[in-house]
Amino acid sequence: MNHLENLPNFLLILANGEIVISAQWLRNNPMDTDLLTHEVMHIVQSYPGGQPGWLVEGIADYVRFRYGRDNAGSNWSLPDFDRSQKYTDSYRVTGRFLAWLEPKVKGDIVDRLDQALRQNQYQNGQIWNQLTGKSVDQLWNDYANNPSL
Repeated sequence: MNHLENLPNFLLILANGEIVISAQWLRNNPMDTDLLTHEVMHIVQSYPGGQPGWLVEGIADYVRFRYGRDNAGSNWSLPDFDRSQKYTDSYRVTGRFLAWLEPKVKGDIVDRLDQALRQNQYQNGQIWNQLTGKSVDQLWNDYANNPSL
């Protein structure tokens, strides 16, 4: 029996840049090929420190949303906005926030955040003020008041 058969129904990213996908996941989700878009993004990111985690995951899901080949076929999408959400919820919630920020606030914000994380220059969230003149909390409030993409 292949040792991958025993992996639980989730993905693992190994530290040496290899992605291991559980065979059970693939059997249960055969159309979810764009999970690789998200997971490969983590290899591309390779941020020193990898923090804040909510933004790292949000960028990976934003990339899946933007560049995925068949998100619809795997029944994957960004969630509708809900007032109970917070930008720190990570993954798709943060990904949707980033997708909103680009056309509404700053067209290259995801690239600039990615660059700051790559250069280990994301300190205490000050980058949001530097890039937009607003804190991430203020931006989230603007988004919450008009969340249409």
